Amino acid sequence: MKHTISLILTSLLCASCATVKTVNPRDNQVDIAHRGHKSYCESIPRVYSGTSYSFCLLNSEPSKTTNTGSTLNRVPLVAIDAAFSVAADTIILPYTVVTQAQHGNIKVN
Repeated sequence: MKHTISLILTSLLCASCATVKTVNPRDNQVDIAHRGHKSYCESIPRVYSGTSYSFCLLNSEPSKTTNTGSTLNRVPLVAIDAAFSVAADTIILPYTVVTQAQHGNIKVN
């Protein structure tokens, strides 16, 4: 049972790329863009940063062509990643609360 829980937690952390990108960003900045379209977000909080990253990815410059991005069975990968990011962000919540208090929000380029 312990091995199963460890395996599930490890897979959640590995599957949520947005959380991994935002836990300890270089120079307190993260780049949020999809196919050359920059996000309108100026900063994201460290608490639930992976989830915020996913939503900022959706809040970007409009595309002139129909573009749903990468999908898995017609579900956008950003939505799948957001679901895993919520779980991973919850697990690392004690760490992100402390770093939010020490360093503030993460700047978005």
